[in-house]
Amino acid sequence: MTLLREIKESVLHLLFPHVCTGCGSDLLSKDSALCMRCVEAMPETQFELHAGNPAEKTFWGRLPVAAASAQFYFTKESLMQHLMHQLKYKGNKELGIQLGRIMGEQLKNSGRFPVDALIPLPLFPAKERRRGYNQATVLCHGMAETMHVPVLNTVITRPQHTETQTKKGRIERWKNMEGKFVLTDKAAIENKHILLVDDVVTTGATLEACGNELLQAENVRLSIATLCIASR
Repeated sequence: MTLLREIKESVLHLLFPHVCTGCGSDLLSKDSALCMRCVEAMPETQFELHAGNPAEKTFWGRLPVAAASAQFYFTKESLMQHLMHQLKYKGNKELGIQLGRIMGEQLKNSGRFPVDALIPLPLFPAKERRRGYNQATVLCHGMAETMHVPVLNTVITRPQHTETQTKKGRIERWKNMEGKFVLTDKAAIENKHILLVDDVVTTGATLEACGNELLQAENVRLSIATLCIASR
């Protein structure tokens, strides 16, 4: 039976090859989107272990966060840029779930993120329909598997379209995000420590705007986690 199973798996692999999203290697387990070489090559920040890390400093004087972290460094023409592109534009939700598991495990082990719920940064509805999903929500579902807390993805909405932030400076980004989020269910997060999740932090303007809206609920403690932090 073992031989027959191995033959069946070999045939299936030839017909439907399961290769690493990062490098294209087929040396990976069937339940992983990444080979071990790519997992080990991802540039970890270890911010989750340290108070006052660069992710937290992004929000100093702007947003009262209990803790903040970003799991990996993002640079252009890098493995992380390739993986982010796969997650956001190529429909690779399997990759997003796996990256979320990694984030969740590291945050849990740090002891600095004892949160009650995960909240993905919402996308403008039309944009989410075009993409087919919200990448932050996908990350949250992976994180929830290891952190064992619920994902609350209807607490806050983003009803207004915003211009792209890519070529805007810090002040322009902040003005572009004013009033763009609406807290629709205050009761769901009252008296809770919540973790706001997104794929990348650059200036922090979008997360700041969303975080300020979440803090309109009573007695909320806010932390922030992103998959990547953009190198400046």
